Amino acid sequence: MSVDSFKFLPRIIAAVYQMDECRPELPIPWTPLARPLSECTFGLVSSGGFYQRGVQPPFDLQRERAEPTWGDPGYRVIPRDITPAEIGVSHLHLSPRDLLEDCNILLPIDRFDELVAAGRIGGLAHRAYSFMGYQGYPPDTTAWQETYGPQVAEAFKAVGVQCVLLTPA
Repeated sequence: MSVDSFKFLPRIIAAVYQMDECRPELPIPWTPLARPLSECTFGLVSSGGFYQRGVQPPFDLQRERAEPTWGDPGYRVIPRDITPAEIGVSHLHLSPRDLLEDCNILLPIDRFDELVAAGRIGGLAHRAYSFMGYQGYPPDTTAWQETYGPQVAEAFKAVGVQCVLLTPA
């Protein structure tokens, strides 16, 4: 899948982004599993900008176009039984075409259902969560860290999720 992270940005801003060196926050936290994968329930989180058409609003791309240094920090709850026709993609930094053809590229619900059926993992949460991964420049992840991340973590804990797969866009 071809990704142009700067497609909708003025070229001068794109050049600044491309010259910037991102440095990860260290140390990166690690939590070892207390049980085998075959006994673990998984949750899925994507930063692909997925939403449920006709049920949820898309991410706020209009504001991002007007304010290129801002990105919608909210999330959408994606039901596990969503059909391809119900999936929408709202993201300015990747092509939605491939994701609309096969959402499993960034939201591998079908692949995880196959792992459950094969006994490779214990289960899959009935709800996945999708963010629109772009958070402006410089990135402001405060809302993720203080509000939305803890909300999603609590929702997963409430249904017994032990492992989360994050598929970044």
